[in-house]
Amino acid sequence: MAHEITMDLSTKFVLHKDVELAVRKDGKLLGTALISKGNIQWVPAGNSVNKKQLSWTKFAALMEEHGKDVKMK
Repeated sequence: MAHEITMDLSTKFVLHKDVELAVRKDGKLLGTALISKGNIQWVPAGNSVNKKQLSWTKFAALMEEHGKDVKMK
C-alpha cells in the first residue's frame, strides 16, 4: 500500500511556523516531518522528546547520494 501523507493546508507559506506532514503506512503513523525555512526535521511515531534534524544542504546531499532516480513528469 502507498504511504498516506496529510498536512494542514491553513499554512500556505513557511514563515514562523513549521509545516507538518503526518506520514502513515497501512493506517499506522510512521512519523511527522516538520518543514521550516532553516531545516527539515523528523519526529518518529511515539517519540515526543527527540527529533532528527537536517539542514536543507545536508538533506540535498543525502538525497543525491541515497535517493532513487525517477523521471519528472
